[in-house]
Amino acid sequence: MAIITVMALIDPHTLSRRELMALAAQLGTGAAAAALWPTDLAAQALPGKDARLVARSVRPPDFETPVALLDSFLTPNDVFYVRCHMPVPAQLDETAWKLAVGGEVGSPLALSIAELRQMPSASVTVTLECAGNGRAFFDPPVAGIQWRKGAVGTAKWTGVRLADLLKRAGAKPGMTYVHASGADRPLGTQPPFVRQVPMAKALDPDTLVAYAMNDQPIPSAHGFPLRLVVPGWEGAYAIKWLNTLTVAAKEQDGFWVQTGYRYPTKRVAPGAAVDAKDMAPLTGLVVKSLITRPLEGAVVPPGPVTVAGFAWAGDRDISKVDVSVDAGATWQPAKLAGQPVKYAWRRFEFTFTATTEDSHTILSRATDSRGGVQPVVPAWNPSGYLWNAPDQIRIEVKA
Repeated sequence: MAIITVMALIDPHTLSRRELMALAAQLGTGAAAAALWPTDLAAQALPGKDARLVARSVRPPDFETPVALLDSFLTPNDVFYVRCHMPVPAQLDETAWKLAVGGEVGSPLALSIAELRQMPSASVTVTLECAGNGRAFFDPPVAGIQWRKGAVGTAKWTGVRLADLLKRAGAKPGMTYVHASGADRPLGTQPPFVRQVPMAKALDPDTLVAYAMNDQPIPSAHGFPLRLVVPGWEGAYAIKWLNTLTVAAKEQDGFWVQTGYRYPTKRVAPGAAVDAKDMAPLTGLVVKSLITRPLEGAVVPPGPVTVAGFAWAGDRDISKVDVSVDAGATWQPAKLAGQPVKYAWRRFEFTFTATTEDSHTILSRATDSRGGVQPVVPAWNPSGYLWNAPDQIRIEVKA
């Protein structure tokens, strides 16, 4: 049964950075803190999910995938990470569901799931990543869900092109955004979760209103029955429980557009405050890699050791991955497996021979098709977004 810490039961968005760090220090180890809470809480909180997922928050549910479960190209639905800004809606009736398409359109729509399934379908395989994946590694620390490495996964999404819906509704010329919202409801004074997609991205043929995930109905925690899929962009654009699309001539004026998910337009000193005028909406992902084999702390015998994992870069291809087995002193090119799949991560493998009993610090560093490289120190920002330092593990070689 999964162990749930006290930290997992508190939404870190409600804490200041100082409060977050003080609470973590007071709790000590997760095992000690777990004694204060029922051990079956994880299963109660998120039915249908693997008990090995790490609960970062229970209400709303935010569950991280352990690296050990990320070693396949497609991430199974039951181990796919979960990010929710609000609780999963209690009533999710596919037969009664309607998707409203309105705003600046000639013919407003209210489409059932059955009607959407009668439209031409499309599929896209996407590596979906929370913008805050890796937030726990920033120094100084940043408040928010303390994701480490596992707020990422790859799935095949199937549904209707958003462009086809906008055409059917008769979106008026000159409109610049599509606002999107779902059936989830805020807690207390929390603002409604409404996001916007620039019209150019909305009209991209790969942007979907999806009704299937890995060829199965989308699980409830992942947005059943409809989810917006915006390939190559950070995960908060992928609105769950989608029920409203609004064509507009101007930006949405809510918190999650005007304040949330914004990123500095220039580098800032770690720990510094950033003026709102120096922030812009976060869109695409940065180049990144993840070592999935061997695992951190593994003990392996002398002989051949294969280092493997995945690298991704939003809407860009991976051009190469380099691996170091000596803490970054030297680097060697890894082999890229298969053909690139736009928007999806790519497998890399590198084999070295461990001849003596020793400790190895292994790093992976990816380069994308536009020359972007994982930096030694990612740019600090007050929201803890886009952590993408080279991945690092340590293994022991013992006979």
